[in-house]
Amino acid sequence: MMNNPDFINNIITRRSIRKFSQEIVTSKQVNLILKAAMYAPSAVNEQPWHFIVIEEQKKLKEITKVHPHAKMLKEAPLAILVCWDDNLLKTSGYFEQDCAAATQNMLLAIHSMKLGAVWLGVHPRLERKEGLRKLFTIPENVHPFSLIAIGHPAEQKDHPQRFLEDRIHIEKW
Repeated sequence: MMNNPDFINNIITRRSIRKFSQEIVTSKQVNLILKAAMYAPSAVNEQPWHFIVIEEQKKLKEITKVHPHAKMLKEAPLAILVCWDDNLLKTSGYFEQDCAAATQNMLLAIHSMKLGAVWLGVHPRLERKEGLRKLFTIPENVHPFSLIAIGHPAEQKDHPQRFLEDRIHIEKW
């Protein structure tokens, strides 16, 4: 089996970045981020996601009025809103895992491009979902799930030790 230490390092060193420079994120980078999202695993391969790319500074600032933890969007050059579409569901109960996997794929792709990002929770907070629905005129069958602030990092963070052997159980508790 082939070991890819760069891939593992990308996972281990990814951190939530909340401070960004004003340098733009290119359309090529955005397309690669979205491509990574769409290659996430999905139950029954239903791929229930839609993505809203937000670059307009006025809209980014308006998000901070409906999401209490989104203040970094005032300086971020870009955000992507991950949504799921009820009309794309083939089965019930898996849209959360599917959208979370797409969100994580984006975070890892972003980090691999030396960009920074932070995952801002939306679902299941009704006030956040409805605020974003109104702001982006999202149809009733589509639901906001997560929001990712993206940009060139203006901060560096160390990665903590998170590998905890006492959380591993072999064959039994």
